Amino acid sequence: MARGVYIHIPFCHQICNYCDFNKVFFKNQPVDEYIEAVGKEMQMVVHNMPDQFDNIETIFLGGGTPTALSAEQIKRLLDLIHKYIPTNRRIEFSSEANPDELTIDKLKALYNGGVNRLSMGVQSFDEELLKKLGRTHSNEHVYETIEHAKSVGFQNISIDLMYGLPGQTMEQWEDTLNKALRLKLPHYSAYSLIVEPKTIFYIRYAKGKLNLPSEELEAEMYDLLMRKMEENGLKQYEISNFALDGYQSTHNKIYWDNDEYAGFGAGAHGYLKGERYSNYGPIKRYIDSVMNSGRPLLQTHKVSIEEMYEEQMFLGLRKNEGVSVKEFERKFGVHLKDLYGETIQQLEKDALLINDGHHVKLTRKGRFIGNEVFQQFLIED
Repeated sequence: MARGVYIHIPFCHQICNYCDFNKVFFKNQPVDEYIEAVGKEMQMVVHNMPDQFDNIETIFLGGGTPTALSAEQIKRLLDLIHKYIPTNRRIEFSSEANPDELTIDKLKALYNGGVNRLSMGVQSFDEELLKKLGRTHSNEHVYETIEHAKSVGFQNISIDLMYGLPGQTMEQWEDTLNKALRLKLPHYSAYSLIVEPKTIFYIRYAKGKLNLPSEELEAEMYDLLMRKMEENGLKQYEISNFALDGYQSTHNKIYWDNDEYAGFGAGAHGYLKGERYSNYGPIKRYIDSVMNSGRPLLQTHKVSIEEMYEEQMFLGLRKNEGVSVKEFERKFGVHLKDLYGETIQQLEKDALLINDGHHVKLTRKGRFIGNEVFQQFLIED
């Protein structure tokens, strides 16, 4: 049963140099037709699987950039969501946003349409680094937009930050953290740069023209991040996420709990009834499929029980609380130690995991090499 709904808005006014998500330039795109197609896809899926949508906890608008839409387009999208997605109680309703696109009219359209959480892509408070990233906002945009959002009624505001950027120094990263924390927001996310294929950064990297920090410096940046957040009363609840009590992201927790969610829109991914799926990415192909053929499925994959075990570990270990031994047994009917007992013991000896009998979780040392730890839980054929 789905706990959450993800809706992909693939339009951007500017393409960032590091982004590999499904996106297109906004200009000359069939935006209104796309919104109607998303509404029809929601209608079809909910009609065919009504039992999957009885306990929706979150809705998340991602992209691309949802705030690339006009205020009227945002209102139409939210009307369609409320028409087709059953929400009989107050839920977490999030939207990603760019600081230089959130006008008062758009903020009011979001808030009046039920959105109660904003996740803004700030990335850095160093404006030279912002230019390298391909971002178009300034620090003033961030400050003004947060004030405007609060004046409209938003209290749950998060910003995304990035470290390990080309040419970034420790001094620049510390300055960004200090400026971000002075905003006194209830939630922060901070991610190390991953150079993904099909991005401008990847092309530069392949040519040897991307000056990335060393692994040692990146680890120091992560250590500083954790210390700064703790000093400011923000609890780390996942490898890259920090929040005041009561402001943890419910939507992202669905992913880390390895629970099911519906994905709508071009290039969206979902996980329903034990099956992972992805939609067509090209806008026209997506719209034509929805309007003329039915669900716009590019591919589906029935998840095997071995993959479920692996994903429960990979994703659950990202959380500070780790993987619940009791929940693992409830979900799969097998005890964690019967599958991974030797692996867990070895990782404990290496001081990378803690097993208190109730949860298996990363140590502080383990957080620095999380991906290496996760790989130990692959089940060999």
